[in-house]
Amino acid sequence: MKLLIINPNISHDVTALIESEALRSAAPDTELVVRTAGHGVEYIETRFESLIAAGAVAEVIAEYTADAASSTISDGASRGDRIDGVVVAAFGDPGMPALKELTDVPVIGITEAALCAAALQGHRFSIIAISDRIKPWYLDCVERFGLGGRLASIRSINESLNGIGSVQHDFKETLLALSRQAVTEDDADVVILAGAPLAGLARELRGQIPVPVVDGISAGIRMAEAVVGLQSGPHRAGAFAPPPVKARNGLSENLDAAMAAAQSAHAASQL
Repeated sequence: MKLLIINPNISHDVTALIESEALRSAAPDTELVVRTAGHGVEYIETRFESLIAAGAVAEVIAEYTADAASSTISDGASRGDRIDGVVVAAFGDPGMPALKELTDVPVIGITEAALCAAALQGHRFSIIAISDRIKPWYLDCVERFGLGGRLASIRSINESLNGIGSVQHDFKETLLALSRQAVTEDDADVVILAGAPLAGLARELRGQIPVPVVDGISAGIRMAEAVVGLQSGPHRAGAFAPPPVKARNGLSENLDAAMAAAQSAHAASQL
């Protein structure tokens, strides 16, 4: 199995955290291809920043899913080297669920994976976030998944960050205190440490928080492996079928080819 893991922000420090936790979480026979967004912002806190990131993620997916006859992948790999699933590795799942329409392989966001993992382990869950500004967007995401009634709280760091790659190091004690408060004051059965900058911290805090603690990256990898393993088949109809054929202009070569390939597969399935 080969998974494409995409960091939707432009921070290579965060990509390194993602890759480290993904490698620890993946099954021994799972191959990981880890990529960083080609454009965007240092880290994503708002709906608009998520909108920008979604386009960057779509471009990376398109490189690996467009028709093999089109241009080569930017890192030199062959398009014939197909991936089996995609993990969008930013909490808030930029571009989801729309990205599921672009390719015939499963696309899993770390938010939906973390929420599913939390829902399986308890009734009420709390999200621990890296900033106050990010909380409205995260609340939107939880409600979109229909789990608003099970959200105990969203607690967050309310101090300026020194750097996105060092958040868990700089604020480890704060994050631990917020997690414990979510349990004792908000009655959370499960704590989610939200966001790729916190990747791996759940392992470090294991045993220090009296409820299950979910890491979004770890959940995303394991859920993606499970969904790929189910071999349920692609979307050829319904809400997540590929976009219909229509005139388009100004798209990158990769994205145009990926859309054409998705539409061609959809058309073939209707014969």
